Amino acid sequence: MTPCILFEDEHLLVVNKPAGMNTHAPSHYAGEGIYDWLKHREPRWSHLAIIHRLDKETSGVLVFSKTPLANRSLTARFSGRAVKKTYLLLTDRKPSRESWRARSNIRRARERYVSGSVGDPAETRFRVIRQVHLPQAAFCIEAEPVTGRTHQVRVHAADAGVPVLGDRLYGGSAFGRVCLHAAKITFEHPATGRPMTFEAEVDFTADTAWALRRALIDFDETDAFRVIHGASDGWPKWYVDRFGDFLLSQAERVPGEKQREWLKQFASAALPARPTHTVYHKILTTEVRRLSASEAAPQLFTGTAAPDSFVVRENGVRYEASFHEGYSVGLFLDQRDNRRRLLTGHVAAGFDLRAGAPGKPQELLNTFAYTCSFSVCAAAAGWRATSLDLSKKHLDRGRRNFRLNGLDPEQHDFIYGDVFDWLRRFAKKNRAFDLVLLDPPTFSKSRSSGWFRAEKDYGKLIATALSVLKPGGVLFASTNSARWDAEEFLATVRHTAASCRRAIQQEHYVPQPPDFPISRDEPAYLKTVWLRVA
Repeated sequence: MTPCILFEDEHLLVVNKPAGMNTHAPSHYAGEGIYDWLKHREPRWSHLAIIHRLDKETSGVLVFSKTPLANRSLTARFSGRAVKKTYLLLTDRKPSRESWRARSNIRRARERYVSGSVGDPAETRFRVIRQVHLPQAAFCIEAEPVTGRTHQVRVHAADAGVPVLGDRLYGGSAFGRVCLHAAKITFEHPATGRPMTFEAEVDFTADTAWALRRALIDFDETDAFRVIHGASDGWPKWYVDRFGDFLLSQAERVPGEKQREWLKQFASAALPARPTHTVYHKILTTEVRRLSASEAAPQLFTGTAAPDSFVVRENGVRYEASFHEGYSVGLFLDQRDNRRRLLTGHVAAGFDLRAGAPGKPQELLNTFAYTCSFSVCAAAAGWRATSLDLSKKHLDRGRRNFRLNGLDPEQHDFIYGDVFDWLRRFAKKNRAFDLVLLDPPTFSKSRSSGWFRAEKDYGKLIATALSVLKPGGVLFASTNSARWDAEEFLATVRHTAASCRRAIQQEHYVPQPPDFPISRDEPAYLKTVWLRVA
């Protein structure tokens, strides 16, 4: 169950959108908005449609339609002002009155909206609810927009001398978030006509980064995810991951006093069952190849040492992790949603993995398999997996991951060797696969193929992989090369497929998941695409 869901039936999906996430993606290659993320997550949400929007930094109740009937009905009700919306906001400026009605024409002025003599008519009703302490004095105000203009509540609050706390764009004082929340919405059900009201509570003092994760990740099924993603979460060049009962801090230097205090407070709140709070720290470096495994491995920072290996959960699947096996822990958390696609067999709206006859055995080739996490998910969904990697040690960990999930590794293949070499061998033997996964490191080196550099050699990798992909099969291509932008990566993929005379029938691009939020100060690095190829 996705935690942010408030209600669902045949016609409606109602969610509590977290602050810091767009309603929809601002551009094709930006991070997913909550609409995009939900629409492609479950087959029953494939026809999800946007009825209204909330600003990125505004949290609260958001309604989507699931059927044409609901779409028509709700669109008409919003246009006819037959929907009642109630927002809550905080301001640290004392209101001059207890209630008032704001009317103005609103127009866009660069990145802001302003009231003036021209623009779209807008009306908002305000009422002071109570005084609060944050610890500074502040006032909680209820706002009811009669119209639905962009930034309307924020503009009218600023016009009244009570700008929203945290809303620097409209003159609000600095705060941890924009303190504006869509608290309640009331409308008639599109099919039954029955009045319906949906509400969501808010704690404006809660850590926004943690609130976003709590809204999107089911902690009963997943205890491994990113908690802090650098500048996007207000901590430039600092990254924190949760791995089960432990935290992994990552930066170019040892955490400072503010970071230590945050780790202490977060661990106490998020891991209350632990008698001690264990944090490891890893120094981020581009010189990993010059370090020994022990030198590159995360070091104990606070608390008691973790076991040599321990188990984490992701989407109900169990994986072995370790802070003592070198630079990487054993699971790349930014591929969580793509692993889920293998588990469910659902890539995106209108794009299912299994296109062949039901019940027909299908084979997957997982190249650069590392600890075989993709293979585990595919095997759990009934695929026969072949995992290929240049490390026997990683493949052994992969076998253990199979056993952790009640899967017999003897029913699958684990091949030690160079990817290019084995792809050529498979092609020579006319062995083909229904699904081929390509998730290479940005740089790697093997004795037989020499250096692999993603930006330079990815086209050759795709061409070689297509030689073992069955007609109508699915190719997954991924790169974490931060310097390679999405358009160029996709152009390489498409050009190579065309050069190999393989037509792309379906394509779905996936950025990094929402616990790795993308922002101007923390640009995207992970780029992945699923392709069905004729």
